[in-house]
Amino acid sequence: MSTPTSLRYTESHEWVRMEPDGTVTVGITDHAQNALGDVVFLELPDVGRTLKAGENCAIVESVKAASDIYAPIAGEVIETNQAAVDAPESVNADAYAAWLFKLKPVNADDVTKLLDAAAYDKIADA
Repeated sequence: MSTPTSLRYTESHEWVRMEPDGTVTVGITDHAQNALGDVVFLELPDVGRTLKAGENCAIVESVKAASDIYAPIAGEVIETNQAAVDAPESVNADAYAAWLFKLKPVNADDVTKLLDAAAYDKIADA
């Protein structure tokens, strides 16, 4: 499984990418999509919704189970990936390309407090 070193991670298997404009892109990890199996449905947060760090904000359903997605940091949802909603299997094809939503963070420094790739791999392998 792939764990890009350029991203940050949560213990609940979300990945986070800081964008040049200060926004944050969020998705689920390769480990998560592999554990879920074939993804068949995505329910993403509404644009404009304000999220608290750790708040349940989305759902990924697979043929095996439904799994909650949590906000990695606090912020306002500014965009969702409609292409992933329309083709949920894209999450299985490339979990790091099929992002789920973007946030305008309350505090961008919160991203640095998330797990790096090495720390995430230890959790994912446990």
